[in-house]
Amino acid sequence: MNDLPGFSHPAEAQILARVSPAVCERARAVRMMVFDVDGVLTDGSLWYAEHGEAVKPFNALDGHGLRLLREQGIRVAWVSGRNSAITARRAAELGISPVLQGIHDKITALEDLARDAGLTLQALGYMGDDIIDLPALQRVGFAASVPNAPLYVSQAAHWVATRPGGSGAVRECCDLILAAQGRLGVCFTSSLSTLGGAIQ
Repeated sequence: MNDLPGFSHPAEAQILARVSPAVCERARAVRMMVFDVDGVLTDGSLWYAEHGEAVKPFNALDGHGLRLLREQGIRVAWVSGRNSAITARRAAELGISPVLQGIHDKITALEDLARDAGLTLQALGYMGDDIIDLPALQRVGFAASVPNAPLYVSQAAHWVATRPGGSGAVRECCDLILAAQGRLGVCFTSSLSTLGGAIQ
C-alpha cells in the first residue's frame, strides 16, 4: 500500500482540482474507509412493507465505488446504528466485511476496527451524516459527510460530497480516495475488463 502505482488518468486531476491539498493529504493516508449506512449509503428513507419489514434503496454507483476501493487494497467497513436484514444482504452482495449494526458508540467501534487491522485512527476514514457520527468524524484521519446532513455535522468533516446520501455521495468519496492515492487510473482498465460481470 505504500507504493503508489504511478499511473495517472485525467479523471484524477479533475477530481483533485476540486479539493484542497490538505484534504488530498488526508485522503492519501486512508487505509480503511468506514461508512455509516442510513443517510450515507441510502437517502435515509425507510419504506415499510405490508408485514412491517423495512426496505431501503441503495445506489449502484456507490456499490461500484466500494468494490473499486477493495480491489485497490483499501479496506471497507460499514457501521450502522440500525439493525437491518436489508443492509446485511447488500453488504454480502458487495463482499463488504465487517458490517457492524446496532452500534451507537461508533468511535469505540472504529477504535476496535483500527486495532484489529493494526492501524491507527489517523489511517481510517469515516463518512457519516448525523449526531451519532460526530465523535467518529472528530477523531479519524479523514472525515467525510453529505450535503443533506445537518450543518453542525457536515462542518465537522474535512470533506463534503456534492451529491446527497444514497445518490452517489459514497462514489464521490471512493473516487476521491483513489485519485488522491494515484489509484483511480488503474481502475479504468480493471473495470473495463470485468464490466457487466460484477454486482454493483
